[in-house]
Amino acid sequence: MKKVVIFGGGSGLSQLLKGLRLFPIDVTAVVSMSDNGGSTGKLREEFSIPAVGDITKVLTAMSTESEDVKKLFNYRFSKDSSIGGHSIKNLIITALLEMKGDFAHSLPILCDLLDVKGHLYPLTEDNVNLIGITNDGEEIFGEEQITEAKKVIKELKYDNTPKVTSKVIDAINKADLIVFSSGSLLTSIMPHIIVPEIQNAINNSKAKCMYICNMITQPGETDNFKVSDHIKVIEKYLGKGSVDVVIANTSPITRDMKLLAKSEGKEAVLIDEEELKNMNIQLIADKLFKVEEGYIRHDSLKVGYLLFSYLMNEEN
Repeated sequence: MKKVVIFGGGSGLSQLLKGLRLFPIDVTAVVSMSDNGGSTGKLREEFSIPAVGDITKVLTAMSTESEDVKKLFNYRFSKDSSIGGHSIKNLIITALLEMKGDFAHSLPILCDLLDVKGHLYPLTEDNVNLIGITNDGEEIFGEEQITEAKKVIKELKYDNTPKVTSKVIDAINKADLIVFSSGSLLTSIMPHIIVPEIQNAINNSKAKCMYICNMITQPGETDNFKVSDHIKVIEKYLGKGSVDVVIANTSPITRDMKLLAKSEGKEAVLIDEEELKNMNIQLIADKLFKVEEGYIRHDSLKVGYLLFSYLMNEEN
């Protein structure tokens, strides 16, 4: 069975995994650990633990349990209560971290409970925070604050150098394909690739690298970006020629501004096919756009099929 390692954050990675779990692929999902907003931020501050929100979101996406069980884990208490805003899954993983001491001993228990298909690792077990540096030298502390600032960030760094989970490096070494999922380029993908240990492992891997391109631009982060611009940001850290193939959307995106705003986007990301050819990047273009629960989302089944088809074609 082909081994695929996927880097991402919460929503984008979760959406991709919903489709991939239906295909015969050995998936390892690696989750960035820099979220400091909402329930996760409160739990980090109170219990001095790494970010839990994205990893629990990905857990439920990889689960093969019933929808009722997933709804239970995703249940979020009313903001008026003493545990307002917290989800069941975030509270459970926090309790496990207190009991077991780390993700290495906590995640297997949750994976058993949710009958997770595949492997799931945090990028790091360290309690780290992102720092964004703007064009004028301003330093913005925290992932949530970077997103809310909607400013052009020229560089990202951590407040402390994170120690990468050893199993992540092992998975990269054994991978047939390395994937950067859709989601925030700045706060979902770059938190992985700014780490030198990850850069070295990817650059030394024999696996091809694939990027699932975002369908809409994000204000302040990727204004006016085309598909190639996203890849150039990734290759700024991994080196030119690091990305081999991109999956991108060809379907026209609605101009419904309320829908775009709710999806935290601005406008459609256009495919600049000629520039991708110049960069020697294989383009897999298809209709990927759908509206799901009032948000613009990738069609998880379609993307999963395209990724699986690429893997099978590479084998032949």
